[in-house]
Amino acid sequence: MESTFLSAQIALIGFTFLLAGLVKGVVGLGLPTVAMGLLGLAMPPAQAAALLVAPSMVTNVVQLYSGPRLGQLARRMWPMLVAICVGTWLAAALMPASLMVHATSWLGVALVLYAVLGLAAFHPKVPAAAEHWLGPLAGVITGAITAVTGVFVIPALPYIQGLDLDRETLVQALGLSFTVSTIALAVSLAMNGALLHTPVLGASVLALLPALGGMFVGQWLRHRISATRFRKLFFCGLLLLGAELALRGVF
Repeated sequence: MESTFLSAQIALIGFTFLLAGLVKGVVGLGLPTVAMGLLGLAMPPAQAAALLVAPSMVTNVVQLYSGPRLGQLARRMWPMLVAICVGTWLAAALMPASLMVHATSWLGVALVLYAVLGLAAFHPKVPAAAEHWLGPLAGVITGAITAVTGVFVIPALPYIQGLDLDRETLVQALGLSFTVSTIALAVSLAMNGALLHTPVLGASVLALLPALGGMFVGQWLRHRISATRFRKLFFCGLLLLGAELALRGVF
């Protein structure tokens, strides 16, 4: 019975990261979101987040170095990046245990919000004069949401999209933000003891294989399918998944 359960979990992890990598390969983002959503169906968000660390780190570092403006982006975005770390660590340290009991529901709420923004094609414009305060604010909120749910796209993603970057630079900027968020999450999990176990680290590293395989297949598919239609299907699926997770805490 125990071996059957273990096999089912391994199959779920493999399928999850294969699909999450595929989504990232096609649309350029979504690996952590898909992985947290699907794994959240079978395990607590903290455990899912620990499995996410290696695949998210490697795929985002690849994305981070895909463009030529890393130094320029780092100088422009550093207040937000520092705030992401501060928000993640403060929220992890100060979050009441009673709130963490409902972490799966909060994960669902975050996924629903992200899906709604995606389906609405919400692309705000960030005035240059507001970056010095709006960036850190977006970073702190993103960090706090990351600490609770393991999802680090809100509000960092809409904020970065509002910086009026060309597509290549936008992809690199997202890679930079997601890499820093993954590091902050990994440190938070390590401080709480959720990451410092050989089986967890081993499973996270093994999850790299399906994640990278899915990403390469997705990159191949990107030029052969309608990215716009795929993106809509992705957000619709995410909306349903998020709603299911959110309602678990109600019924």
